[in-house]
Amino acid sequence: MQANQHLVIIGNGIAGFTLAQQVRRQSNCRITLISAESATHFSRPALMYVYMGHMRYQDIVPYPDWYWQENNLVSMHDRVEEVDFAAKQLQLQSGSSTAYDTLVLATGSCPAFYNWPGQEAAGVQGFVSLQDLELLEKNAKGINHAIVVGGGLIGVELAEMLHSRGIAVSMLVREELYGQNVLPRQEAQLICDHICTQGIALRLQEELAAVLPDATGRVRAVRTTRGEDIACQLVGIATGVRPNVEFLRQTALELDRGILVNAFFETNIPDVYAIGDCAQFRKPGPLSPAIEQLWYTGRMHGQALAATLTGNRRAYARGPSFNSAKFFDLEYQTYGYVPATWSDAYDSIYWQHQNQHKAIRLFYDRASSTLLGLNLIGVRYRHDLCHHWLEKQYTIHQVMQELAAANFDPEFSKTYEQELMQQYREHFPQHQLHRKSSNWWQLRKHFALFSKAASCLQNNR
Repeated sequence: MQANQHLVIIGNGIAGFTLAQQVRRQSNCRITLISAESATHFSRPALMYVYMGHMRYQDIVPYPDWYWQENNLVSMHDRVEEVDFAAKQLQLQSGSSTAYDTLVLATGSCPAFYNWPGQEAAGVQGFVSLQDLELLEKNAKGINHAIVVGGGLIGVELAEMLHSRGIAVSMLVREELYGQNVLPRQEAQLICDHICTQGIALRLQEELAAVLPDATGRVRAVRTTRGEDIACQLVGIATGVRPNVEFLRQTALELDRGILVNAFFETNIPDVYAIGDCAQFRKPGPLSPAIEQLWYTGRMHGQALAATLTGNRRAYARGPSFNSAKFFDLEYQTYGYVPATWSDAYDSIYWQHQNQHKAIRLFYDRASSTLLGLNLIGVRYRHDLCHHWLEKQYTIHQVMQELAAANFDPEFSKTYEQELMQQYREHFPQHQLHRKSSNWWQLRKHFALFSKAASCLQNNR
């Protein structure tokens, strides 16, 4: 982009802010970020820790005011109410307007409500934005029982947050097990067991039918689809999120659930792009969703579009998928493709600890033995090595050969190679592993030894 051009980004979340940073490194153009949510960028995944008292809000703002000034990034805390694509003008809630040369829509997500009777009652809310955090502080004050509706990551995080304040929590989960729509049954059962041991009342195969308000309009109970009324003073809606695009519905921009884009994040309107949670790919990649609503994919969107806008046009390539979470001190990582159920064309090596909530699954194609994905619960592996296995299409045999290298902190954490190797031998009794490791792991091992030696020399000086 040329120095006299104006790049306007609606949204200052991870996608929009990453884009601004990356473009600034390559261009002297004007850059303005507009957000109705906050005056500056903050770490959205850390909002729960602010509520739980582990961090303050200022601790999750990674860049101080001087960073914005030094990098000539303009932040506007305002709401875009109308977009005139023909005139390239934005009408703001404050009454002012802003012109753009290039517009990037990074408007994120909002909670998905499903028109339940009584859902407008006070004390009913989602948990996505900074405003949701502020509302939760108000709604949870002085209450003794909360209902969380939904079984995703937001739901279990919201349950942990409320539980940390001494509030009794019940979760309504429509599936037979928590997470059963995305996790194999064994992992889903393990996580269910862990949540229950934390004092959360899991009400499985139960859905919200209606919210029952009192005479003042505040929630007093919920009614389930089984006809049971459960008294509560707060209802947390965690039934998913949807792209925040409603203010664009009556425009020329092509929408479906989100803003339709190609692999370069281009919309149907010239000089208008969309990234992050609000973008919907017209032709998503194999095994990839049309809408990617993850922190790390938002960052990748910003990086890929920045390259295109600064003259290095390239299509977005997600590569092996990844997601991680931590709730009630249980770590969860998933890499690549591990479906909830599968046909005989696939198989997996699965190990689960007898007494602790720990599990490892290596999912692979039977015909080629190619590793397709990993699930890790209560165990942490090195991200770079897992990504390498999937990117280079390792076979399950090659993975087992390098398994010891995957442990994140082998000096202080228990490892489980022997248990997995036993499972492997039962799957492949005739296969003999070669002793020689891959060049990638050899280089990594030599580098680790070199670093350790250098550290020893430094300490002995």
